[in-house]
Amino acid sequence: MARTGLAHDKRFQDHITGKGHPERPERLVALDEAFRACGLIEACTPIEFEPIDLAHVRKMHVDSYIDRLKSACENGLTYIDVPDSGICRESFEIARCAAGAGMKAVDEVMAGTIDNAFCAVRPPGHHAESEKSMGFCLFNNIAIAAKHLLDEYGLTRVLILDFDVHHGNGTQHMFEADPRVLFVSIHGHPNALYPGTGFPNERGVGAGAGHTINITMTPHSNDNDYRTVFDDAIIPEIERYAPQFILVDAGFDAHRKDPLAPIDLDTESFGWMTDCLTQMAKQHSDGKLVSFLEGGYHLQALAESASLHLARLLDA
Repeated sequence: MARTGLAHDKRFQDHITGKGHPERPERLVALDEAFRACGLIEACTPIEFEPIDLAHVRKMHVDSYIDRLKSACENGLTYIDVPDSGICRESFEIARCAAGAGMKAVDEVMAGTIDNAFCAVRPPGHHAESEKSMGFCLFNNIAIAAKHLLDEYGLTRVLILDFDVHHGNGTQHMFEADPRVLFVSIHGHPNALYPGTGFPNERGVGAGAGHTINITMTPHSNDNDYRTVFDDAIIPEIERYAPQFILVDAGFDAHRKDPLAPIDLDTESFGWMTDCLTQMAKQHSDGKLVSFLEGGYHLQALAESASLHLARLLDA
């Protein structure tokens, strides 16, 4: 059994997005109940974290956006930039906690105190651009963690694998010119799904050309379709790249029950995808892997899928 860290804290339930919003505190309540029922919390190593120092956030987000977000929360505004990105007075500090949890998880894995980790945090991050919020996301948690690996530890081959059903536009744009990061995203076709980016011809720019891989899935793609793509496209890319560390944007909204996307995966799909990634981590990065909660808006499907994901990390 792997030593799996879990960043899990009731503070994340204090990020209030507004009545009827799909990215709601109840998502983490459902995870907490499921993890406890399965004995997963006791099986994991708790990750103790603090709100991130804004110096780390400034490496991926411009000062003007950070200041706007802080001011919007302090002034009691209900959203930032777009109505989808709901906020409350506490949201700025909670976003700092989400990013801080990810960076601490990376540090713990690099120190060897744990083998891998799951960050059950909110607000999510992969849609957040350097200068604005998009799609429920405030700070780009996974991008901040990746930058930390590059700067603090001098890594030169970091993989970000995003299996959220929506394209991680913010993460892609932050690293599309950097050959030290391979960004691989499997998502619903952008002609049919938010945010309308992530076409296969988006392959990176400048020195990062070829280090962005976008794989689009047509509506009602199923488990077999995803398995084929992993076997034929994703695993060979990972093998070629031989990453030193794997970061995962673990969105569970490609589930067939999810209300926000027309992809038809069963819960078990998130188990075998996790198995693929832990095997790649074992083969190339001495098991080093940290995953971040992104989407997943059907509470039961989210709880079951995330519990399976965490269980498979423990089994790695």
